[in-house]
Parts: sequence; C-alpha cells; structure tokens
Amino acid sequence: MTTMDSAAGARSRLQRAAQAVGGVFLLVGILGFIPGITTNYPSLGMAGPASEAMLLGVFQVSILHNIVHLLFGVAGLLMARTPGQAKSYLLYGGVIYLVLWLYGLLIGHDTAANFVPVNTADNWLHFLLGVGMIGLALLLSRNTRTVHGPATGH
Repeated sequence: MTTMDSAAGARSRLQRAAQAVGGVFLLVGILGFIPGITTNYPSLGMAGPASEAMLLGVFQVSILHNIVHLLFGVAGLLMARTPGQAKSYLLYGGVIYLVLWLYGLLIGHDTAANFVPVNTADNWLHFLLGVGMIGLALLLSRNTRTVHGPATGH
C-alpha cells in the first residue's frame, strides 16, 4: 500500500461526508453545462432571471449558478483533507445555503435581485442542503476518529 493509499484510507466519516458533498456539487456544476440534462440549454445565460435553462428540467441555472456549484464542489474536496476543515465546509456551507434559501424566498424571481438565478425548486433544495450539511457537520464531528477498517468496539 502506498503512502497516498494509506492517507486516503484514513479519513474520518466527517471528511468522507465533505468529500461526498463536494463531489456532488462538482457533478451538478458539470451537468449544468450539458445540453439535454439541462433543458432549454440555448437560453443558458450568464446570470439573472432571463436564463431559462433548467437542470433536470426543474432547477433554474445560469453560467454563474453552474460556476458556483463547481467552486463549491472544489472547496468541499479540498477541505475534506482534515476533519476541522471538513466540519467547517459542512457547517458554514450549510449556513450559506440557509441564507440562500431565505434570500430566494424574499426576492422576486423576475427581478434583477435574482442574479444567480433561483426558482422555487432551488429555494427548497437550498433549505434541504443547508439543514443536511449542518446536520452532517454536527453529527459526524462528535467522533472524528479515522476509518481504517471494521470497528473493533474499543
């Protein structure tokens, strides 16, 4: 086993969760640029409510929105390197998503304030992401032991 394999195998559950969340965000960011997976792709705009592109036909996206997903994904993968950074990513990322949820509820979806853009489906997904990420951070940080193999009970 190489040093790299050993280090990769010694990740805490918290680090694995941050890595998984980051990976999903990265995937979503990529999918937002793929015609067919993103419907109304020709209307994909840089930013703002005029972008009528819809990821999976449900979630309103723009080039900016996709780039935010890509950056958030990269951040998750990088911050999964240590338990402390993984906890910060999940906790503060969750807070950011709850703020985005509130922002999406308060702004008019057809106004310039909807610059990312978001729709009702995005808003409720942001709520679930926020609660889920904070929950993972709190639940998994109670025990940051690394995962090497089967539990021994000690």
